[in-house]
Amino acid sequence: MQTLTPETTTTDFGALVAKLRSAFASGRTRPLAWRREQLKRMKKMLREREDDLLGALGADLGKPPLEAWVSDIAIVVNEIEHALKHLTSWTKPEKVWTPVAQRPGKARIQHEPLGVALVIAPWNYPVQLLLSPMVGAIAAGNCVVAKPSEVSMHTSATLARLIPEYLDRECVAVVEGGVPDTQALLAEQFDYIFYTGNGQVGRIVMEAAAKHLTPVTLELGGKSPVIVTADADLDVAARRVAWGKFLNAGQTCIAPDYALVARDIEDAFVERLAKVINDFYGPDPKASPDYARIVNDRHFRRLDALLADGTPALGGETDAEQRYIAPTVLRNVAPDSAVMAEEIFGPVLPVLPVTDVDEAIEFVNQRDRPLALYVFSGSSDTHDEVLTRTSSGGAGINATVLHVAIPDLPFGGVGASGMGAYHGRAGFETFSHRRGILAKSTRVDPAFAYPPYTKRKQRILRRFL
Repeated sequence: MQTLTPETTTTDFGALVAKLRSAFASGRTRPLAWRREQLKRMKKMLREREDDLLGALGADLGKPPLEAWVSDIAIVVNEIEHALKHLTSWTKPEKVWTPVAQRPGKARIQHEPLGVALVIAPWNYPVQLLLSPMVGAIAAGNCVVAKPSEVSMHTSATLARLIPEYLDRECVAVVEGGVPDTQALLAEQFDYIFYTGNGQVGRIVMEAAAKHLTPVTLELGGKSPVIVTADADLDVAARRVAWGKFLNAGQTCIAPDYALVARDIEDAFVERLAKVINDFYGPDPKASPDYARIVNDRHFRRLDALLADGTPALGGETDAEQRYIAPTVLRNVAPDSAVMAEEIFGPVLPVLPVTDVDEAIEFVNQRDRPLALYVFSGSSDTHDEVLTRTSSGGAGINATVLHVAIPDLPFGGVGASGMGAYHGRAGFETFSHRRGILAKSTRVDPAFAYPPYTKRKQRILRRFL
């Protein structure tokens, strides 16, 4: 597979941001008509240029066309349609209760755009994770600088070509390039920064934002556990865990990172996984048109090294030339091994036996709070117990990954897995300022509200405040 080398651009980022800030100051992005038009044009781009985008995703990640369409295109179209449907209600001023002491008067909350937002996207879902935050930013009435990942070079180039064709060039800009360009962008003053990626870079983004007191959303990752209890439907659990894990060859921030399985059913669960993997990808997943590849050589080498941290019960085969790593299930994994210390972000699933739910919960709570947590059990009491005693950005009960596709569910991390959330109204709110407004009449202006504060005024104020 061909690997491209990211190039550094020569863009004057200061001038670029100033241009967008001038467009925002002109009021160009505030009308709902402009916001709707931009969202409709983004949707049009996704539909008309679907083949271009699918081809780029295939070149970067070996994504199967249907998988790429579902996870990178259809999900964004759904976000756009949801925003278009609800934009009027989202932007409508919210009336709030006015205390007696403030009457006559009316209080309301008005959503206002922040200004110029920077969206920095990762390489694993390079269309979805650039455009989905942009849906929220545009719906809220902001200008946007979009920075696609240089790692997914074909997709970056395609988006950089298509976005200016469809969206307002005065208000939306795309910046390509490598690390130096991202660093140069972060030196500029934005009104909001939205970053998706790993925690190490997330800290750099937050540090840069702090210099300008710029608010941020950090969509990070972590080791998202899946707990499988003895009373779970093993056929369904194995199918849904395998699908969530091996989608995009495991390069998904909310993929099940490892499985904590009741000791009595560990063998049976692994057997079910073997059957499911064969059902999904055939006896040779390398030959399957439905199985993706690792994004680059560096990540391939990292994942290849992790295979030594356990015994492959399934898979374990690799091909460096194709950047192929088979769907792999590891057993006999030490909790303190490298594969259990870092987010795997690849098609390697450690399976660790636990005695009961209490042990599984304790194991999860000894680690950073994950971006997602999944529990497979036939008991609603167990579902409630796991959710009550753990913390994660999102969660799935007898499901993996799919919560990301529900627009009305805020998507985001907690603790080391991130801060802030988006999708649907949460995305609109993220890129909006909730401005509190009090409007009072001038017809009534009681003197007891002003100095000098006599004893009579004090009695009145103490009674009503």
